Amino acid sequence: MNYLTEKNNKVYLKGEIITDAEFSHEVYGEKFYEMSVMVKRLSGQADILPITISDRLILDKNLQVGSIINAIGQFRSYNKLVGGRSKLMLTVFIRELLDDDEVYKNPNNIVLCGYICKPPVYRTTPFNREIADLLIAVNRSYNKSDYIPCIAWGRNARFVKNLEVGEKIAVSGRIQSREYQKKLSETETVTMT
Repeated sequence: MNYLTEKNNKVYLKGEIITDAEFSHEVYGEKFYEMSVMVKRLSGQADILPITISDRLILDKNLQVGSIINAIGQFRSYNKLVGGRSKLMLTVFIRELLDDDEVYKNPNNIVLCGYICKPPVYRTTPFNREIADLLIAVNRSYNKSDYIPCIAWGRNARFVKNLEVGEKIAVSGRIQSREYQKKLSETETVTMT
């Protein structure tokens, strides 16, 4: 395991498991499952985060719906065919479960170090807030990379709008989820997360 690539992508989260474990894949006899975790914000809102976790960790801590998970991992991406189209999927890959007394100040924290892989898209919201969308390639062991979409706000958005493709950047923040309405046609909309 390459120590430098391990530091490129760190996630800490603490929240409640809200879905049953669903089989995802198997690697060298180790089975991995997907679940969703609800992490509350200080505002009272909650982020619903997808996690991928080894069956060994699930069994060791008897994790199930309603359990609190306190973990360190990495934010990973992969492509999945959905409706005949490739869709970028994002998940927190749990590497280690922590004891309950090991608590970080923020229950949803991510630090990434990677490279800008698309020109940043800068705009203002309907409420006149500045925002910039970034796509960051974060290197991982075994010559793999994760492609993580990020959003910068305010003065950070003004700063990153001028970054060039290939520039190295380090970011910290939280993993956020939200539901929104995507308009498919004049009469049809679908709720997306």
